[in-house]
This record gives sequence, structure tokens and C-alpha cells, in this order.
Amino acid sequence: MGLGLAAAAMSGCSGSGHAAEVDPVPVDPATAVRHAADALEGAGTSKVRTWMEMASGGTRVAISGVGVFDYVKRRGELTLALPRDAVGVAEHKPITELLISRTLYMKNRGEGVPADKWVRMDTAELADGNLVYGGATDPLTTAEMLRTARGVTLVGEETLGGVRVRHYRGTADIARAAESAAPGVRGALRAAAKGFAVTAVPFEAYLDEEGRLRKVRQRFTFSDRAVVTSVTGLYRFGLPVRIRVPDEDDVYTGKIVSPRNP
Repeated sequence: MGLGLAAAAMSGCSGSGHAAEVDPVPVDPATAVRHAADALEGAGTSKVRTWMEMASGGTRVAISGVGVFDYVKRRGELTLALPRDAVGVAEHKPITELLISRTLYMKNRGEGVPADKWVRMDTAELADGNLVYGGATDPLTTAEMLRTARGVTLVGEETLGGVRVRHYRGTADIARAAESAAPGVRGALRAAAKGFAVTAVPFEAYLDEEGRLRKVRQRFTFSDRAVVTSVTGLYRFGLPVRIRVPDEDDVYTGKIVSPRNP
């Protein structure tokens, strides 16, 4: 199957903000993690940092990104930096990515696409539901997956960027998430449930005192030789976020040539 940008390119993120005390009596670990999506929608918006590493055979390649997300309107914007070559020179222009509900827009993606045009894709039609295809995992889709968290344990309390958080560990399931997720991400998760070799997704989640995700690490398995680790960090909740949907004239409709997957 295709791994998209994650394969074509072939630590952790910390937030920032005011220090906060964590309630000394935590709620049930599974309950806390399963309500992360609700907490994000309550927060409204945030800045986002992403990091993704693909390991296939003996090769490892990482992609990093930074941007913003609106959890109420279900839209976000990221700028992704692809790996440099052997002498440290950038091989690719940064990719701009817009996530508008179930639609993915990408600029500087695909050979033969004019520099001023966007490539548009329906995430429900991507083999992995865009969980890793674009080189970053949509934070709201990530939170929706956590609604299926099982075997959750509280690892302990830590500090991320001056903010006290609880560190949880457990396993989510893509197939189960597809049946209970919000309509805007349900189609993408159903596609992903069919595309991954293993639908179980081990995770580590870091929640602040308001139950908001500050950091989440997930491991996706395509095969015994292809594993993708995705890390998302969230910070500066509530900041103004304005994302413009590209006009139809700005969307490329010709043939897209993508690098071959391994």
C-alpha cells in the first residue's frame, strides 16, 4: 500500500504555556484519555508541532512540522520540513498542508504541479485515511482514536514546557474508532482500518489539568517491516486561528506524479 509523504521523504514535542498544578487525585486513566477529544473542542484552537518517523527495513526518515488547528471548525494548517540530504542541504521545499474536515490540501507536493497550485484529496479515499500520508497526524483524528483507549495506565506526572501533565500509556483501535468517531473523521478512519496491517495503535498521551492533550505519541504498523511513529505536541490553546480554503481556480486538476513507495 502507499505510505504517501511519509514514505516519499525516506524528539518528542513539548508545549509552552503557564505552569499549572495537576489535581492530586486523578480520574480513572481510561476515562481521562477517552475525553481528550471533548477537551480539545472545548479549548477551541491551539498551535501544533508534529514529528513523524518512518522505519522500513534498515532505513529511518523523519518529517517535522509546525502549525495551528481549529478543533471546532475542524480545520488546520501545517508547514512540513522534509529531510535534508547527506551534506545538510534541503532537498525539498517545505510542504504547506491544509486539513479542512475530510479534505486534505497540499502545496509543493507532487511532481509537475505548478508552484502556486494546491493538490486536493479526500481523506476517506486515502488508503491510510491520512493518518500518516501527509507526513503528520491530524490532532483531532488522534483524539477521536483515543475514545477507544484500552489498557490505560497512569505512568506518572511530568512537566512539558512549564505545564504539569499526566503521562498515560495504552492502546487505541482504528477499527473501533471508525464506528464511534464524529462524522467528519469517520470515513478517514474506516479507510485506515482497512489499510493498516494492524488496527491496534499503542500510544502515550500527556494531558494537562483540563484534560487537554499536550503531547501524544502513536505507533502505526503497516507490515512487519514498515512502522510509523507519529508525535504531536499542542500548546497556546485559544489563540486566534484563521484558515482560508483555496479557491477552485487554485486547485490543480492534472495528473500528479508521486515518488514510488518502497
